[in-house]
Amino acid sequence: MTAPLRNHDIAELKRLDLAHHLPAQADHKVIAEQGGSRIITRAEGVYIHDGEGHRILDGMAGLWCVNVGYGRTELAQAAYDQMLELPYYNTFFKTASPPPIELAAKIAQKMGGHLSHVFYNSSGSEANDTVFRLVRHYWKLKGQPSRTVFISRWNAYHGSTVAGVSLGGMKHMHRQGDLPIAGVEHVMQPYPFGDGFGEDPAAFRDRAVQAIENKILEVGPENVAAFIGEPVQGAGGVIIPPDGYWPAVEALCRKYGILLVCDEVICGFGRLGQWFGHQHYGIKPDLIAMAKGLSSGYLPISAVGVADHIVAELREKGGDFIHGFTYSGHPTAAAVALKNIEIMEREGLVERTRDETGPYLAQALAGLNDHPLVGEVRSLGLIGAVEIVREKGTNHRFLDKEGEAGPIVRDLCIKNGLMVRAIRDSIVCCPPLIVTKAEIDELVGIIRKSLDEAEPVLRALKPKEGDA
Repeated sequence: MTAPLRNHDIAELKRLDLAHHLPAQADHKVIAEQGGSRIITRAEGVYIHDGEGHRILDGMAGLWCVNVGYGRTELAQAAYDQMLELPYYNTFFKTASPPPIELAAKIAQKMGGHLSHVFYNSSGSEANDTVFRLVRHYWKLKGQPSRTVFISRWNAYHGSTVAGVSLGGMKHMHRQGDLPIAGVEHVMQPYPFGDGFGEDPAAFRDRAVQAIENKILEVGPENVAAFIGEPVQGAGGVIIPPDGYWPAVEALCRKYGILLVCDEVICGFGRLGQWFGHQHYGIKPDLIAMAKGLSSGYLPISAVGVADHIVAELREKGGDFIHGFTYSGHPTAAAVALKNIEIMEREGLVERTRDETGPYLAQALAGLNDHPLVGEVRSLGLIGAVEIVREKGTNHRFLDKEGEAGPIVRDLCIKNGLMVRAIRDSIVCCPPLIVTKAEIDELVGIIRKSLDEAEPVLRALKPKEGDA
């Protein structure tokens, strides 16, 4: 059963949007110049609809999160039922409610092995804040308080809080707020197309891993608390590391006694064809940050998976871990997440991604390799990227600057009925896990059409005053 359509006054909503609303991660000057935000009014399956009547294939699954697709009555019902029984209670007062307990057990089952405990938050950013504080608390309990430094990668994304932006490696975010905070070091990302073009893959992998070891030795192993990384860098541009990278990183962490943290906010819950991205790479992290696909975005909820040896230290030494949020372990959000996982299990969405739709997306994207603007396509599971270049066979950007072409192609994709994201000069996609082969064909077909339309525009670009 679907809800009746509401007759929204779109002009009034746009007026109110400009008068009162500040959208997230936006250029507010541009929003004002275009007369307000695009108003999304409804959605079903893999499609969203805006107030002007456009039907758009959601190639970004909301924001990397709507894994089971839109319009799931079961998730609405789960929220409704839980709200009638117990809409909210906290976990501060030595209390808990049934849904977060049951969800913790289910998550532990999916993580498997040594990761058997869960700490709740409301967003991926909060999950990584929790990681930051828990790791430092753990090392103090262990009698090694000097272990405070986190090592991350340039161009990584770990959230928008002060700690999350600091852990991340996006310099344009660092410039807002005089970040990163002390105690975070960054090394090269494993981005072959951008940072190792034409290099032997094994040599590039070894160079990227060596950069981590060099940083450990520079900082001093006795001062390093953890290495944090996304199995596949999502907001960084769908950066898929070369074969062998992650096992080598794990070996480094074990060599120097450093905790290994996997940020699974995007990769978790089936995106790479396994329940968690680290499982695809065969590694065993000490902590996992997760969010997004945990509830398919239907309600805000995130969690940190914590290894047994860390929990043992907390319980043996005692004392408050003075950290948590009003909505940690929110019963309604947990009830929805439980039902979301049940749907994924029942419909075999993780296995379908691994065996059917993921390989099909790779095959369909590969068909774009003949386009004169395409320098590379890459994908893993149901996450992919198309690199836009000026000269075929190179990684040369338009005007020799990244970020000129991507937004042009993105805007054409949206005009043509496909929501995608431009990250510098990559067009990235991340459709819901329910996507069909026909819908994948539609997605890739719109990208090709948009590239065709963009080519004459891009070829006509002239250097701006002051550009080389």
